[in-house]
Amino acid sequence: MGGVIAGFGVIASIVVTGYVLGRRGSLGEHGRDVLTGLAFQVASPALLFSTLARADLSALVSVPMLVTALSTFVVAGTFIAVGAVRRWSVGRTTIGALCASYVNAGNLGIPVAMYVLGDASLIAPVLLFQQLVVSPIALTVIDLSRSEDRPSLVRRLTTPVRNPIVVGSLCGVAVAASGWRIPGPVMEPVSLLGGMAVPGVLLAFGLSLPGSALPGRGEDRGAVLLSVALKSFAQPVVAWAIAAGVFGLSGAALFAAVVTSALPAAQNLFTYAVRYQTATRLARESILLSTFLAAPVLLTVAALLG
Repeated sequence: MGGVIAGFGVIASIVVTGYVLGRRGSLGEHGRDVLTGLAFQVASPALLFSTLARADLSALVSVPMLVTALSTFVVAGTFIAVGAVRRWSVGRTTIGALCASYVNAGNLGIPVAMYVLGDASLIAPVLLFQQLVVSPIALTVIDLSRSEDRPSLVRRLTTPVRNPIVVGSLCGVAVAASGWRIPGPVMEPVSLLGGMAVPGVLLAFGLSLPGSALPGRGEDRGAVLLSVALKSFAQPVVAWAIAAGVFGLSGAALFAAVVTSALPAAQNLFTYAVRYQTATRLARESILLSTFLAAPVLLTVAALLG
């Protein structure tokens, strides 16, 4: 389980650095917003483009991708159903559904796949599905819900292509589908900008922690606890049931499906919440708690299925 420990160590060290910077006020009162804006508008689109431009799109039609898709829809749908009954806002429900189902496939999933599952490529279907399907849908829903006036048909249809995260993903897919290999001198600056995404998001997350109340309290308590319960416990169980019961997976394939579903909520969801000024506390606390629970959950999965 060295990959789990190493992955969490990297995340924790950068978040703690952000926390210290926030406590000291080193980046000023707008430091978090600047880092968040940089990650959302520039670094994350660059990272998604450079990653997807080199991706094998055949992973999108694989059994692991179907397991990921079905488990994501089941868990996210559960949160959305509760949100509809409780009459939560569209933005709050969308962010909560993401926190309940969108796994940290990048900065934690890759080392876990490499050191625990023995093959970093096993995380590729999850990355592709989340970046090409889940993020565009969720961000489009939030964009449209924030419109003061009823959006026109043209605005609805063009909303996805006006979002930098979606544009970066779609451009990367277009390059991968064409088979074109972008020359090194052209790709290098894009890769450098993309390299800021993960540390930028983690630092912004750490900057948001000083002065924050303990997680799981206040008016967001119910939504936070629901999203964490779904992410940390329900999604791995649902993935196991689908992988074993529907697709008949067993052994290493079943283990890989459950491990990837047991990863905590991704830190970039906090960037989305801050960017749209919706459910930021829900995102922060859900990510923090699910990350804290991920280590014992992954160890339990390894003991039962590994």
